[in-house]
Amino acid sequence: MTRWRRPAWWSVLLTVAGVALFARLGVWQLDRARWKETLQQRYAVAAVAPPIPFESVAAAPPAQAFPRVAVQGKYLADRVYLLDNPRHDALGGVQVFVPLALSGQSRLLLVDLGFLPGSGTGPAPSLPPLPANEVRLHGLYQPPPGSGLELGGNALASQTRWPKTTIYLDLDQVAQDLHRPLYPRVLSLYAEPASGYQRKHAFDFSSMPPARHRAYAFQWFSLALAVLAIFVVLHRKRRPRRTDKR
Repeated sequence: MTRWRRPAWWSVLLTVAGVALFARLGVWQLDRARWKETLQQRYAVAAVAPPIPFESVAAAPPAQAFPRVAVQGKYLADRVYLLDNPRHDALGGVQVFVPLALSGQSRLLLVDLGFLPGSGTGPAPSLPPLPANEVRLHGLYQPPPGSGLELGGNALASQTRWPKTTIYLDLDQVAQDLHRPLYPRVLSLYAEPASGYQRKHAFDFSSMPPARHRAYAFQWFSLALAVLAIFVVLHRKRRPRRTDKR
């Protein structure tokens, strides 16, 4: 017959804390998987949708969508921003952003031209020349890349030469640097083989797909069950079997 030892208060506390922590981490991984799947679906819908006029979504883009838009304007070719060493590059390189001036508008639209890979050891790659005349562009109107952790304050304000380099892209800081307001999102252009840029939209989760998040969630839930099982094993005891004397 199985009997239970009375557990110490600290063992109960540690068990509850461990189970709660591992379960919470598992739920978090499942939430990340669902978020990425939803994001992939939104980008997939936008990729096949016909482009809409930029003016219809410029100031108030839909919160749950990334519309494909068409816009016309002129590049401010002498005002280039380089996002240094984006996460998807293993060799070094820069993500190139250039403001676009729209006719009759004071606001500027920041255009994500794409990624220029580097050698990993040398200076930043040379930038392909930008057209001086008015251009017509189409791409996804999406939020700027994740800013991550900003260290050292505004890196743009202290630079006097162009292009300017930063590891943290903040639209408010770019607007202050240009002394002109910006639209709330950036235009991420589609791939053009002749441009020299590598272009990937935010639905590319090849390094951490939703399935991997689910695998991690399974591991965390398994750890939660393991903690509970260890608690049970350590706090049960068996009565010695009685033997009849002859």
